[in-house]
Amino acid sequence: QVQLVESGGGLVQPGGSLRLSCVVSGSILSIYGMGWYRQAPGKQRELVARITSGGTLNYADSVKGRFTISRDNAKNTVSLQMNSMKPEDTAVYYCNADLLLRLQPFERADYWGQGTQVTVSS
Repeated sequence: QVQLVESGGGLVQPGGSLRLSCVVSGSILSIYGMGWYRQAPGKQRELVARITSGGTLNYADSVKGRFTISRDNAKNTVSLQMNSMKPEDTAVYYCNADLLLRLQPFERADYWGQGTQVTVSS
């Protein structure tokens, strides 16, 4: 079974840093893309950062210059380095993966992690 497990969430002061990690396990042939989304109380879930198999990067305008997404293909892992954090970054962060499961027949699917709480407060 495919699983996405996030880690690294917690409480941090404004201006501080956190690093989130997400590990994908299961019967997977390859990863088309992985990303991080977040949902704050009373708000819609939004894209934070995404990286494709080709290395294309996408960031929300609110985190550009502060957050960095990276991958370790050998370990099926994606990380999010969060620096200069603001109270507005407080949210539950979810890992997402677009996966190739099999070739015959072709099967591609989208998976989500359980989420990890990030709180930025003084």
